[in-house]
Amino acid sequence: MNEEHERITEQRNPASEDLSRLTTRALVGLMNAEDRYVAEAVGEVLDDVAAAVDLAVARLGAGGRLFYLGAGTSGRLGVLDASECPPTFGVPPDLVQAVIAGGPEAVFAARENAEDDEGAAAADLSARGFSAGDVLVGLSASGVTAYVLGAIKYASDLGASTVGVSCNPEAPLRELCQVFIAAVVGPEILAGSTRLKCGTAQKMILNMISTATMVRLERVLGNLMIDVRPTSAKLRQRAVGIIQQLTGVSEGEAERALEASAGNVRKAILALGGEIDKG
Repeated sequence: MNEEHERITEQRNPASEDLSRLTTRALVGLMNAEDRYVAEAVGEVLDDVAAAVDLAVARLGAGGRLFYLGAGTSGRLGVLDASECPPTFGVPPDLVQAVIAGGPEAVFAARENAEDDEGAAAADLSARGFSAGDVLVGLSASGVTAYVLGAIKYASDLGASTVGVSCNPEAPLRELCQVFIAAVVGPEILAGSTRLKCGTAQKMILNMISTATMVRLERVLGNLMIDVRPTSAKLRQRAVGIIQQLTGVSEGEAERALEASAGNVRKAILALGGEIDKG
């Protein structure tokens, strides 16, 4: 048996061998049943996720940055998580960055061959000014993606912190990272289509890494987004509500304080006599 078929992410799922003959309702029911395994699999690796968060907190707290890097679905998930950090936590757009094999165009159109270029990863990271003070999270469902392996090697050589996220527990990626997170979700219902359970697992893990890191960096008070950027009507309403909850003022007073602080929720709270601490 060759290596391709030994990977969990390439194996056939016995539960879905008749997939093409199922009714629509049975098909989506099977997908839902398989998805139930994802949260359990992620739950088994929480110690590793916590270790990754601690690495990120240490690096970012010392002035470093967090980079997600991957190819295909994994790369797109990194883009999704990184892009949400500035509006949610008020951080600069370069603090959490995403690098995807094939460049920005690969977010919208598949460039599958880009994942085989190991050397391109170092060039892409170098172009972003990646340094020893940063932390790299390499995302690869299979754990064998050349682009990701090349990136981790490059980051390690620089002395940066490295994390690998995969769904294959014995993948080569394991040996290259300081922290290796392998959520074993089992074979996909569509053999090899790792945008399914593997993609869901990676999204859950990235949610944890970014959110927990920002909480630890005091970008959150209680469970409120005190650094949210009110760049839309919805976010402005949320910001006003946060100010009200933490100061007890009226909606109008909260709106005026937010306006006076140029949209800075923290400053508005402090101006109204509120306190911002770990609570």
